[in-house]
Amino acid sequence: MAKGMKIISLIAVLLTICFTLLYKVLSNDILFSLAITFGTITYHFTIRLLIGFLYNIILKNKVNYNKRWFLVSEKEMKLYQILKVKKWKDKMPTYDQEAFDTSKHSWEEIIQTMCQAELVHETIIVFSFLPIIFSIWFGSIEVFIITSILSALFDLMFVIMQRFNRNRILKIKSRLNNKNIHLFE
Repeated sequence: MAKGMKIISLIAVLLTICFTLLYKVLSNDILFSLAITFGTITYHFTIRLLIGFLYNIILKNKVNYNKRWFLVSEKEMKLYQILKVKKWKDKMPTYDQEAFDTSKHSWEEIIQTMCQAELVHETIIVFSFLPIIFSIWFGSIEVFIITSILSALFDLMFVIMQRFNRNRILKIKSRLNNKNIHLFE
């Protein structure tokens, strides 16, 4: 998944440059629309990579999952049951499968990684709305609002998935600790 996102970002950058240059030369409205479209795609993909990269540098997957922000309430879990998260969570892509591999990481490390992933996606949700500002120069505010909302909803699914899974893994970790089983020592 990581390689795919980087390739898509690179292709989107190249297409943005290409269509922008063609528009400058030919002044064709379709080329202008394509330049904006690929520019928006470039933004949404590269911002994901950049935010994830920055969180890795700053937090290094060392997040205190006991902080109030990361606690999942019973009401929240009921909402996840209504949303049937258990049925669709396994169909979602994972940026770095290895980071969640139980043969390489303890439950503690995986839980911390999940918290960091949640923070990444929550930050991306906020940054998803930044392109709306570009409508000042390019018009078509509706298009920028729609793409921003769709982008935010996409990342919201990952936040929900992280919170749902983390709550379940915390219960597994608690059961193992209560039985005094230490699988990763």
